Amino acid sequence: MSDIPEGVIERLSTYLNCLIKFEQNGIETVSSERLGESSGVNPAEIRRDFTHFGTFGKKGVGYDVDTMIKNIKRILGSDEPHKIALVGAGNLGSAIASYEGLLQHGFHVAAIFDNDPKKIGTNIRNLEVFNIKDLSQILRSANITIGIIAVPPAAAQPVADLLIEGNISVILNYTPALVRVPPGVQLHNTDPAQQLLHTLYYLSANEKGLTRRKRSSTTGPKRRKKT
Repeated sequence: MSDIPEGVIERLSTYLNCLIKFEQNGIETVSSERLGESSGVNPAEIRRDFTHFGTFGKKGVGYDVDTMIKNIKRILGSDEPHKIALVGAGNLGSAIASYEGLLQHGFHVAAIFDNDPKKIGTNIRNLEVFNIKDLSQILRSANITIGIIAVPPAAAQPVADLLIEGNISVILNYTPALVRVPPGVQLHNTDPAQQLLHTLYYLSANEKGLTRRKRSSTTGPKRRKKT
């Protein structure tokens, strides 16, 4: 699996989201064209992506939605439930804990932590908010390997250190803070501001390109003066 291009793995999660929606709408089979319309990926590229993992679908029939969901979940490793430790019981943390998409993809928020005395002992989606001082001990005893950081930026690195101390191997950082982790720990930054800035760069570049093309089309080539 290590020789599979990163782009293919990223697109598989997009296909999975689309297939789950098809299943929820009672659709049992889907063509690569329809999956392409839903995912925004060229149908030919979808078919090429799937060839990395064997033969999926039947010509003239399409892909069985239920089978494809199971296959992609198996490939991505989400066919078994994965426990998550969520640090931060504020608005962002509550929204993450309430996100149904996590359960659809095999992720289960198993424990929530905070250092605010007003939040400790309260419940979010029937989960008690624990004192962050107990984080490492609870992670080890519950065998939790994924951690989400949803705290103020200044607290991001100390929280990451606690997660690592509790044997967390994957960290999702929902803050703009630059977090350092040791080798062997996977760090994924999901700061929406960074993602928007990345998108705005390409949007700005496209707009500048359109402006240059408009100027070129309105001025046209200069005529040489007759002598």
